[in-house]
Amino acid sequence: MSERWVPFDVTDADPNPFVQFEKWFAEGSAEVREPDAVTLATVDASGRPSSRMVLLRHHDGEGFGWFTNYESRKGHDLDANPVAALLWYCEPLGRQIRIEGSVQRMTPAASDAYFASRPRGHQLGAHASAQSTPLASRAAFDERLAEVTAAFEGQEIPRPAYWGGYLLTPDSFEFWQHRRDRLHDRVIYSLREGQWERERQAP
Repeated sequence: MSERWVPFDVTDADPNPFVQFEKWFAEGSAEVREPDAVTLATVDASGRPSSRMVLLRHHDGEGFGWFTNYESRKGHDLDANPVAALLWYCEPLGRQIRIEGSVQRMTPAASDAYFASRPRGHQLGAHASAQSTPLASRAAFDERLAEVTAAFEGQEIPRPAYWGGYLLTPDSFEFWQHRRDRLHDRVIYSLREGQWERERQAP
């Protein structure tokens, strides 16, 4: 009886990790409800890590991006340590992709364009929420949201200055394929002197 998962070796991996990502991402998108969901891990000034789910709203041949409140915990972490790790997981195919690298803010124009594409309720929420700060009650937040909604009634909603995108530029990828008996396939890409090198690592 053959195992459920498709083997994955260095010779199966595209020389370009961005191309390999797009291949697995496309295959996984047909299998999961929210393919854009990724774990974002950051580290604060003291070295304490934290992680949370975000939506991967940008990916191309150069980097990976998401949008958030710059004053959130992850925003403060990235101000202190502008490096991060992303984890994409596709349980039905037994696959995960780890991506690590440096992070910088997207241009204001890119953040403006994405903000303008969001549903109006999402735009209002960005103005109403002081993300990651103490909140007295849900009622207090609902009151603030009502104030913001009234203030922008009949108007286009501008992007708050404290809200926008981040772009991670990778220097490392890991493509992980589940295999029977925990003998997983792991292919690592490392950027060395401007060139991507691949190697297999032990499970």
